[in-house]
Parts: sequence; C-alpha cells; structure tokens
Amino acid sequence: MRIAVDTSAIIAVIADEPERAKLIELTRGSTIVVPPSVKWEIGNAFSAMMKRTRVSLDQAIEAIEIYQEISMEIIDVNLKDAIQLAGKYNIYAYDAYILQCAIENNVPLISLDKSLVDIAKREGIQIIEV
Repeated sequence: MRIAVDTSAIIAVIADEPERAKLIELTRGSTIVVPPSVKWEIGNAFSAMMKRTRVSLDQAIEAIEIYQEISMEIIDVNLKDAIQLAGKYNIYAYDAYILQCAIENNVPLISLDKSLVDIAKREGIQIIEV
C-alpha cells in the first residue's frame, strides 16, 4: 500500500513522540509518498526548534540523519492545483502540497494535524487514523 505522510507524522517518528510506535505500525510494509517540499519542511521545523532552544545543533543534525534513513517516494505535484487548494482553504502551500499528493496518487493520508485532516476529509481523501 502507498500512503501520503505529512511532516507532522514524520517529525513525531524522528523526535520519538508518543505517536511514534502507532505511526510505525500503521506504515509498516507501505510505501510512504511525499511531495518534494517535505525535506525543506523538516529542515525548517528543526531550525525553528533550535531557534526556540528546544533542541541543540547536534540533536537537529541527528534528527536530519534519522530523516534521511526513512524510505520515501518523492512525488511531484501539480503546483496550480495545490495553490488552488491553498486558496480554497486559506492554508499554507506546504499543507496543500501533501493534500495534492494524496489526491493525485489516490492514496490515504496520515497526519497529526487535525485541521489538515479535516480539510482532507472534505476533499474526499481517505484518512488513516492515528
């Protein structure tokens, strides 16, 4: 099975958050599909954590190394359609990219972002509940 996984779920796995075990269980044996923007989102998330002194530089580097070990299929998405989603729901383009990835590939989505899950449901995207 192929599953679109958003940045919130990936960070939960990398940062060993409480949802980690469930996320790994739900995706075991599946192909994780993501838009190309995910790697920049991951970098931005950990740089923001450093800025707020939630993690050190060494911890951020370790997190990036863990991220780079996760097997993912990088899928380009239709930028125009993604921006239309962003405008329709007044969301960031990064969120629209993951939604568009799920739509274009007709795959379910895993996310820890409740508002993103709500929008996905309105768009008819199947959700795998965590």
